[in-house]
Amino acid sequence: MPGRYKPYQEYKDSGVDWLGKLPKHWEIKRVGQCFKERRQKVSDKDYPPLSVTMQGIVTQLETAAKSDDGDNRKLVLKNDFVINSRSDRKGSSGTSPLDGSVSLISIVLEPREILPAFVHHLFRSYPFQEEFYRYGKGIVADLWSTNFSEMKNILIPGIPAQEQIQIANFLDHETGKIDALIEKQQQLIKLLQEKRQAVISHSVTKGLNPAAPMKDSGIAWLGQVPAHWFVRRFKFLCDDIIAGPFGSSLTKDVYVEQGYKVYGQEHVIPGDFSIGDYFISEKYFRELSRYEVQPGDILISCVGTFGKIAVFPIGAKKGIINPRLIKATIKKGIEPFYLRELLKSELVYKQFEWLSRGGTMGVINIGILNEILSIVPPKEEQNQIVSYVNQIKAKFNTLIDLENQAISLLKERRTALISAAVTGKIDVRDWRAPAGSTVYSAQRAQNTGCETEMEMFENGEEVADD
Repeated sequence: MPGRYKPYQEYKDSGVDWLGKLPKHWEIKRVGQCFKERRQKVSDKDYPPLSVTMQGIVTQLETAAKSDDGDNRKLVLKNDFVINSRSDRKGSSGTSPLDGSVSLISIVLEPREILPAFVHHLFRSYPFQEEFYRYGKGIVADLWSTNFSEMKNILIPGIPAQEQIQIANFLDHETGKIDALIEKQQQLIKLLQEKRQAVISHSVTKGLNPAAPMKDSGIAWLGQVPAHWFVRRFKFLCDDIIAGPFGSSLTKDVYVEQGYKVYGQEHVIPGDFSIGDYFISEKYFRELSRYEVQPGDILISCVGTFGKIAVFPIGAKKGIINPRLIKATIKKGIEPFYLRELLKSELVYKQFEWLSRGGTMGVINIGILNEILSIVPPKEEQNQIVSYVNQIKAKFNTLIDLENQAISLLKERRTALISAAVTGKIDVRDWRAPAGSTVYSAQRAQNTGCETEMEMFENGEEVADD
């Protein structure tokens, strides 16, 4: 790390690629010397389920896949390090702050003569994660597992106890500051997204002219609308509304390498119709021709939260919709891009919730879609609103992109800082925690009668720095 952090005075070649040069007084140890694998099987009735995430070990998330085999889990005790063994979960690991249980796919390690708080940073560092999964075995290139029998042979730095304390305290403090900045950036992005949607929703429901005469829509929750706009149910704005083919007509065995494209949620959600590799032959395309999608058709995801909507673009490859989409062919005189923004507005979303009796998940059916009330201006005004909305999106998207770039830079700095500290590329022994910070303390071990700092580590004690 260049700049504000100094290196150690003397280094030696570790002989280990992922470690590189290490401070001269550091040792090299194997994982198996510093940890014992905990393999005890328990029930989630006795030990609450935990989730192994990119952010560390937490109480089981609501979104986590639940297993029916709750009696067949691994025990985790406070200060154990847990890591997901599968390569497609790279980075999901952490020192557990809780007793609990995890899936058998995770490796649970009991630290021996190594500080849990230091391990949390060492084993979650980018270089170690790469080394850990390099020891994995499997057939599929991007999906294999690393077992403790391989992991125990990984070489790691052996660092004096007091130095482990110092590195852990330094990284806890510095990464905490970075995380706080990232959180602020993320909050700002959320506010920008909300503001963007509010401006767009107002444009498609009230128009661009604040001085335009208004009229009562006659519907309590709709309120006033521009006097020259008309109110119609969605079905009267369409020539045709159809859901994708259900049943056995579109199964995996009919897909071919090239042919007519099959469009689904993966295209509608990002609004990108160039991606995807599902195709059907000309024979099946003719049989399913009623599901063919044309430029200007509005495509609506009929599975999940309402609002996943896109307009099929000019120049996209000829094809059909799959069973997860609804296709609406819009009448002449209605601008599809205006209608898309209206359908994504808060006004329509509230109607959907009301018509579906509060449900936001499950299947969105044509019956509900037909009954949604839409307010539509004259064609020229529709075009003006679409142009304005595109400008608003560009403006806000530029601001959001800048915030995302800032977050990426902060994450890169965080990753580099952790890697540099745990592999000895920077010397933080002289770093001092600001007053009032919560840190691990060797002095605390002496005051409580512990014979060594390591006993204190195993007890997981934390104190406020004096």
